[in-house]
Amino acid sequence: MTRRLLLSYLAVTIVVLALFEIPLAIFFQQREQDRLSIDAERDATVLATIYEDALEKGVEPDPVPADDYYVDSGVRTVVVDVDGISVIDTGNDTARDFSTRPEIATALGGERTTGTRYSETLGTELLYVAVPVASGGVVHGALRLTIDTSEVTDRVHAFWIGLVVIGVIILVVMAGIGTLIARSVTRPVRRLQAEAERFARGDLTPSDVSQSSPPELAALEATMHEMARRLDDLIERQRTFVADASHQLRTPLTALRLRLENLEREITEPTSAAQLGAAIDETTRLATLVDDLLQLARTEQRTELAAVDLSAIVRERVDTWTATADQHDVRIESQLPSEPVVATAMAGGIEQVLDNLLDNAIRAAPRDSAISVAIHPRDAVSELVIADRGPGIDDADKSAALTRFWRADTSTPGTGLGLAICDAIVQAGGGHIRLDDNIPSGLRVTVTLETPPAGTPVADATGRTGVGVATRG
Repeated sequence: MTRRLLLSYLAVTIVVLALFEIPLAIFFQQREQDRLSIDAERDATVLATIYEDALEKGVEPDPVPADDYYVDSGVRTVVVDVDGISVIDTGNDTARDFSTRPEIATALGGERTTGTRYSETLGTELLYVAVPVASGGVVHGALRLTIDTSEVTDRVHAFWIGLVVIGVIILVVMAGIGTLIARSVTRPVRRLQAEAERFARGDLTPSDVSQSSPPELAALEATMHEMARRLDDLIERQRTFVADASHQLRTPLTALRLRLENLEREITEPTSAAQLGAAIDETTRLATLVDDLLQLARTEQRTELAAVDLSAIVRERVDTWTATADQHDVRIESQLPSEPVVATAMAGGIEQVLDNLLDNAIRAAPRDSAISVAIHPRDAVSELVIADRGPGIDDADKSAALTRFWRADTSTPGTGLGLAICDAIVQAGGGHIRLDDNIPSGLRVTVTLETPPAGTPVADATGRTGVGVATRG
């Protein structure tokens, strides 16, 4: 928009300059040409008066005035008698017949004539003025002045170049002024764009309306903030409802499970006991689902970010899950850098992500296989990679695996919220999760986390800050 406004200002400036400078250039050219013609006619009349008596009496005219004029002005002077034979020619001492020249013939006819013609000999435009030499109405001869117009042409061209230079200077000045004006006009629009981008990132916190914005844009900004406030309120109500509903469901589900367990002790028939056991399993699965919904709601409500030592957290969680992996005859092989790797995440979020991903990997990995855990620091991000040797998932299911309530099949344990919770935690810190095939088999999960600015205090495993300072490698 700034560029378009600037181009429109420059376009208007160019039109105004063209309307002003083109007529001025044409006027200057015509004025210089007219002035040259008038001066030449005046000089020709004066010289004709000087040679009038000599031509009337038929005596040889004195060439000194014509020669002096040629020396002073560089103008060629030709004086012819009544027959058109030259008696004075400052450009040639030999008498020549000029009666065939149109301007000489016109002057011998008693009329003045002025015009221009191109001289192939000199390679330039010439202005000629021919006047009759007469007295008492009787023409005794003619006088012609031939003037090189290159000096006038150069003067006109210099004036045109000056106009072009002035136009360029004006355009440069207008470009600077236009840029300032365009930026002042688009600054409120850029502010609105920044606000819209902030809302798109999920930050719906309203801010103060700029007082310097035009009334129309200020009203639009106020409307956007009101919309963001209402959306934030609506989303917060939904989150609160999910959290409250999940919390409220936990108590009756726990009570129901206790009652069913008490009944299980009193039932002696195997069929009834099996049915009651299945009911208890369903209540257990429902309780797990409620706990996961509550955790997901709390995850979406938390937006506090901190700089954490990713390598230290991964090393601690790998040690914790090693015992569980041993029970499943699975090894966890870690490739962690010795130096701290700092990443931006929610406090305690990396631990939840690792617990979910390692739990899924251990369940999917076949016996006597290995799960690899590695960290790859980059310039602005760090990648946490967890790969197993399990069956993996289809390409069509990779994009759906991060959605809520997705499970590979109904026999898969869990509620289908684990990866969705991990994705919500990672996205809250500005990162993302990618699922790929592991070679030769299995699933490869890549968690990309942003690196905080250098100097950011690093939190320890408990969430306390000030343990270290983030640095960029």
